[in-house]
Amino acid sequence: MKTLDVPLKAKDYRSDIEPTWCPGCGDFGVVTAITKVMSELNIDPDHVMAVSGIGCSSRLPLWLRTFGFHSCHGRALPVAVGAAIANPELTMMVTIGDGDMFSIGAGHVPHAVRRNFDMNVFCMDNNLYALTKNQVSPTSREGRKGSLTPYGTIDIPINPIDLMITYGATFVAQTYTGNIKHTTDLIMKAIQHKGFSFINMLSPCPTYNKEETFKYYKPKVYDINEEKVHTDVSNRLKALEIAATAIDHFHDAEARIPIGVFYQVDQPVFNDKLNELKTRFKTQYGSPEKPDWNKLFDEFTA
Repeated sequence: MKTLDVPLKAKDYRSDIEPTWCPGCGDFGVVTAITKVMSELNIDPDHVMAVSGIGCSSRLPLWLRTFGFHSCHGRALPVAVGAAIANPELTMMVTIGDGDMFSIGAGHVPHAVRRNFDMNVFCMDNNLYALTKNQVSPTSREGRKGSLTPYGTIDIPINPIDLMITYGATFVAQTYTGNIKHTTDLIMKAIQHKGFSFINMLSPCPTYNKEETFKYYKPKVYDINEEKVHTDVSNRLKALEIAATAIDHFHDAEARIPIGVFYQVDQPVFNDKLNELKTRFKTQYGSPEKPDWNKLFDEFTA
């Protein structure tokens, strides 16, 4: 992480482009939290890259004074992976929606996760496709009506927290964007973690989602770390046990919604392992630019 000699205020990390989100969108809280964290950590915006796909949440890089890449639908992770390999000094943020990440882009997720790239993935989960005007997404509750499912979807929703722990992400958390302090604290922890960090952000859509609203979430969410429900975040089995309850509220009106850090462990990141491989190669065969071709041919043609 590159820092500045002269600190900047949170507003200094915002671009001159005004957000075009609907009034009351939960994603406003994410921009506020990201810029607060960048200011508190004194991050150099010239060493930050924000990558997104397509969707309401994926417009977020436009509002930041950093390098940004607005990629194709579902392709934010491959773009971020390429940039992270090319320049591991970047603070990498992927701002993405639940449909973009877990539908058209779902095939990229397990492979970016298992290689433990040093990046931060912030998934703004509004339980639908909003930009394309109210279709159900992989995280929509069963029975939810949308523009293409007027009688209600018959699909069972996925559990993002459960999936990301299973895939092997080294930092997995969930927050509710109506709580700016909690969202800010988790983004801070994610950026300071070296490895693949994922935060599922429960972000209400005031235009199309009349079920999972701010009023709906506020009394239901509870901090699993603050309430001492989960104190050892390195315990994968306990993390999965709590994660299993993350979408119980879809079919149980009394169920609470867990937020907080579910899982965090330290493991070597992809670029560190790649550098180790290069060092081993150099020791055996010389520099990659001018290797000892005789040794290489002898070994691989024997």
